[in-house]
Amino acid sequence: MTPSIKNLGELKKSGYQSKSIKDELRDNLMKHLESGNTTFEGIVGYENTVLPQLFSAILSKHNINLLGLRGQAKTKIARSLVQLLDEWMPIVGGSEINDDPLQPMSRFASELIEEKGDDTPISWVHRDRRFFEKLATPDVTVADLIGDVDPIKAANLKLSYADDRVIHYGMIPRANRCIFVINELPDLQARIQVSLFNILQEGDIQIRGFQLRLPLDLQFIFTANPEDYTNRGSIVTPLKDRIGSQILTHYPKDVVLAKQITTQEAKISENAEKNVVVPELARDLIEHISFEARENDYVDAKSGVSARMSITAFENLMSTAELRLLMSKDKSTVLRVSDILGIIPAMTGKLELVYEGEQEGAESVAKILIGEAVKDLFSIKFKEIKKLRKSTDYDEFDEVVEWFARGGKFQLETNATNDEYTATLNAIPALDKILEKYQPSIDESEKLFYKEFVLWGMVEHKMLDKQKYQERFDFEDTLLSGIKDDFSEN
Repeated sequence: MTPSIKNLGELKKSGYQSKSIKDELRDNLMKHLESGNTTFEGIVGYENTVLPQLFSAILSKHNINLLGLRGQAKTKIARSLVQLLDEWMPIVGGSEINDDPLQPMSRFASELIEEKGDDTPISWVHRDRRFFEKLATPDVTVADLIGDVDPIKAANLKLSYADDRVIHYGMIPRANRCIFVINELPDLQARIQVSLFNILQEGDIQIRGFQLRLPLDLQFIFTANPEDYTNRGSIVTPLKDRIGSQILTHYPKDVVLAKQITTQEAKISENAEKNVVVPELARDLIEHISFEARENDYVDAKSGVSARMSITAFENLMSTAELRLLMSKDKSTVLRVSDILGIIPAMTGKLELVYEGEQEGAESVAKILIGEAVKDLFSIKFKEIKKLRKSTDYDEFDEVVEWFARGGKFQLETNATNDEYTATLNAIPALDKILEKYQPSIDESEKLFYKEFVLWGMVEHKMLDKQKYQERFDFEDTLLSGIKDDFSEN
């Protein structure tokens, strides 16, 4: 069906047949699945969990509630459903509620068709305009969603308030034959949720005493966070009963999927993409921080840790390297482990802390999470360093400690040039031995990042000490650091 058809007569001759939006979604989903097309591009990690349940709900022609913690792509899934709609939808020209030309509902459309017959003008709506979204907030009213009497319309048209033409339709009637999403449904007041009962079941709406038999044709998608059920509100039971399918979403199951999501969603400047080399270990580190946050006792597990934290953290990490690049006047650079502290502003606003975490402070908790992620990843990429070790367990890592114990100095300037950074790290010969043994196949451009990462990992395992100053990091032997601390106290 194409927008070239201009009136009702032409539409009838074309063979157009009315179809409900749920049938439309069902039929197009079946075509997608039969042809092997990717139905939901950009939805990663749900192929064997959420999407099969979603497909079943669409085939069952259900209204759907997506239940999950923040940052689990609930809204993205809802918006993706638009791709399962027909490209163009015909409506009676001038209709406020997208009247089907063959099955008009409103008084306006019925009277227009009665007056003009086959000459009734037809307008076309693209599928991108068939998506309506409302964030449920306590100030949402029935008038916003359903409608109200418009006194200005009554005055202009000189109509009595008993005339249904004085009605101003709300968002839901105006979304007729469209996808309508209500985000954070539990935040909607109970009396507002009650107003949705008949719409979901029979298509009736009531506005200021008018009982309108409008068989509204809608695909409802609701989203909700489990935490909201206890903290801010709940979905009233009769409304829950009218929602056909409730689908649980989840966070990525592993780091590989998480990296894929972050890479897909992060917005990186063209300059950073071109001039900043990103070691795979840096991407792993970003995701491990989020995984650590979801398990950490300082972070409220019921609130969740959004995938947006990894995305914005990676964006901050790249911007930190880009800023350093501008300061050092180098033409290109490789990410450094020390750049990781640049992600803290992206973390602190996205972590809901329990009481103990609030006592520590958001920034301190962020640093703890970074440290735990470094420690965890160190054990995966290199070796697990046990607290109690035999004297015969001497290895390459002890050689690094020995280098510092012999008075080796290591100061890593925050804005050091590439040459200064290279010379500083290459001054410790044992780091090359470690890479040769544990990471022999890494790219030459990534070796410096791995070398610095070894030092950070050894700090987390209490083999070295690290001090952060305004413009540099100092790494040193833990014993020498303890002696300095004793002198400073005295």
